[in-house]
Amino acid sequence: MGTHARPIQEACLVPARVLDRRLMINALGHPFWVTLGGSLADMVAWKGGMPPNPHFLAQLYLGRSLSPFFLTCAAYFILWIPEDPPSWVGALVKCLPVLCLAGFLRACASGHYSSLLQVALLFSAFGDGFLIWPETFLYGVAAFTEAQLLYVWAFGLTPLQPGLLLPIVLASLPFGGLLLLHLSPDKALPLTAYILALATMLWRGLARGGSAHWGALFFAISDAVLAYHTFIQPLPYSRLAVMATYYAAQFLISLSAFQSPRLKTS
Repeated sequence: MGTHARPIQEACLVPARVLDRRLMINALGHPFWVTLGGSLADMVAWKGGMPPNPHFLAQLYLGRSLSPFFLTCAAYFILWIPEDPPSWVGALVKCLPVLCLAGFLRACASGHYSSLLQVALLFSAFGDGFLIWPETFLYGVAAFTEAQLLYVWAFGLTPLQPGLLLPIVLASLPFGGLLLLHLSPDKALPLTAYILALATMLWRGLARGGSAHWGALFFAISDAVLAYHTFIQPLPYSRLAVMATYYAAQFLISLSAFQSPRLKTS
């Protein structure tokens, strides 16, 4: 065992929740093929009797902690039947993946940023449930508006990246204007407020970089498809596209809790 004994014992005996956060960051901070290659090599070495790499243990713990999210996502798409009427069971199945992500962050990440993401995920879960029923639609919009504002708060204003605003405004204004033409008066103001919150979240997510960049982008795509399908013109396979991009967005934003924001300020 020699000089490796103390680190290995610490990695194996310390509770997973307090594993060095740097191991978590390193486990998520490399391209997928690099992480996968390293994990396979570590697994072969471990099976061969060599001491486990602490980074490999962190990756195993992260994978185990994320498994409820992937399982509940699979359950949603397997159990989903388009003709089913709204129900509490359907609402629960829809909300579970996002609730699992909140639990994942609670177990694996700490700090103010992670706490904001957890609350945003809880508001998102409420929004998912409310959107199931037409009569609670506006409650869902309000819940998701709060979630977007919490994401904006978490992402912060550094780096500012004002140049990102132009393409977002150029995309949001015509789409928002088209959408308003198809909205009833009671929905116009709440959805306008939501579009502003979503556009701001997209700006700050793109500026933060890393997985938050892609998470914010997928969130905007998901909501754009949902709004177009719901209020303008039905689209084939829209629910599949909406929920796949939505769950991907929440997953990627959650992973940003283990990444530092980009430092570039221009």
